[in-house]
Amino acid sequence: MQRWRGLADVPEDFGRSVVTIGSFDGVHRGHQLIIGRAVERARELGIPSVVVTFDPHPAEVVRPGSHPPVLAAHHRRAEILAELGVDAVLILPFTREFSQLHASDFVRQVLVDGLHAQVVVEGPNFRYGHKAAGDMELLAGLGLRYGFEVECVELYASGAAGGGRAFSSSLARELVAEGDMRGAAEVLGRPHRVEGVVVHGERRGRELGFPTANVDTLPHTAIPADGVYAGWLETGGERMPAAISVGTNPHFDGVRRTVEAYAIDRVDLDLYGLHAAVDFLVRLRGQEKFDSLEALKERMADDVKRARVALDAAE
Repeated sequence: MQRWRGLADVPEDFGRSVVTIGSFDGVHRGHQLIIGRAVERARELGIPSVVVTFDPHPAEVVRPGSHPPVLAAHHRRAEILAELGVDAVLILPFTREFSQLHASDFVRQVLVDGLHAQVVVEGPNFRYGHKAAGDMELLAGLGLRYGFEVECVELYASGAAGGGRAFSSSLARELVAEGDMRGAAEVLGRPHRVEGVVVHGERRGRELGFPTANVDTLPHTAIPADGVYAGWLETGGERMPAAISVGTNPHFDGVRRTVEAYAIDRVDLDLYGLHAAVDFLVRLRGQEKFDSLEALKERMADDVKRARVALDAAE
């Protein structure tokens, strides 16, 4: 899959294409429907499929300080898009100047002059241009003017976790924030992941017999509610069953929120400085403060036991 940073990176001899545009944070199941249809149309026509996205998130430019929690980092999104069969990803630097583009100018510069779109595939709520003034009706009219087809993909409603709401990044963020990892996975189509570099912590887990990888998460990461989870720790190509703690370690009067993963039965790992990913399967309990160190150790042993059962059941 080709990756372009800005329209200047698009090859000069690039021909017609099938395009879809969006932030695509999380590449959730609704996104997958849209992208999958774009890939399908591209293959039918024998031309490339292109996903257009933005960096930074438009909200951070339009309303500084409003950056939403991130469900998937750019490199993770690229991995998922490649798995979906996308031929190229164009990341447009989203600047204040770019945000001022009129909707019709956005379409002309990006879709017509930049990517020579033959088909544009979007969801029903697609908005674009200055103050998000552009909608699907305007896009269809511009398609007639410039010679590209517009196809709208209806998004399926999610199941019980979403209360019948359409798949969306907002819904996935809500479920993650609540610690509903099964619900989040239903929307995302896979377990929610946080990632970052393993850093030195307080080493209390090792002292208690459960050495953990303290993951310094990427900026704006959507971190689940405080508590203990079953999931997986992945680093260096190895995926290990894990018990995961999210929170401030109230037993030790902690104040900084951390994500720590204990690779079950692995006490020999030295992961400091390595990039690691933590995938969340299910929340086992909320964050608690214990009366004694012995009570904490007993609860941690029980957490690991319950995590093992949940992970075995998920295999």
